Amino acid sequence: MIALVVLGYVTLARLVEMRFARVNMARLMAAGAVEAAPGHYPVIIVMHVAWLGALWWLAPGRAVHWGWLALFGALQPLRVWVMATLGPRWTARIVVVPGETLVRRGPYRFMRHPNYAIVVGEIASLPLAFGLGWLALGFSIANAVMLTIRIRAEDAALAGLR
Repeated sequence: MIALVVLGYVTLARLVEMRFARVNMARLMAAGAVEAAPGHYPVIIVMHVAWLGALWWLAPGRAVHWGWLALFGALQPLRVWVMATLGPRWTARIVVVPGETLVRRGPYRFMRHPNYAIVVGEIASLPLAFGLGWLALGFSIANAVMLTIRIRAEDAALAGLR
C-alpha cells in the first residue's frame, strides 16, 4: 500500500512539474530564449519514465526500508526549493535567455547544479526504499552517463551568462 501512495505522489508531482516546465518554456521562448542541446532531452524523458515504470511494476507489495524512504522524502522540499528559486525560469530543458544572469540565490549559492544532485539522490533512494538495489544501481549508472552529457551541454550554454 505504501508503494502505491509514494509512487502516486511521485507520478503526480512529475506530471505537474512537466506542465510547469512547458508553460515556462513557452513563455521563455516567446521572450527570445534559445534552447540549447535539445537532442538528449528525449533520452532523459525515456530514462525517467522507465525508472518510474519499473518502480510501479516492481515496488508494490515489497517491504519498505524506511530510512531510504525518509531520504527520498527529505529530497522533495529541496526539489521544490530549486523550482521556487528559478521560478518562471525553471524548465526541464536547457534554455538561455539572452541578457539574463545566472541565478546565484537559494540552493545555487551552495552548488552549481542542485537539481541534478537531488535527482541523483532520488534515482537511488526510491528503489532502495523498496529493496531494489539492482534497479537503483542500473538507473544510477544510466543517470550518471546522462548527467555527464547534460551538465556539459548546460555549462556550455550558460557560459555567456556568468
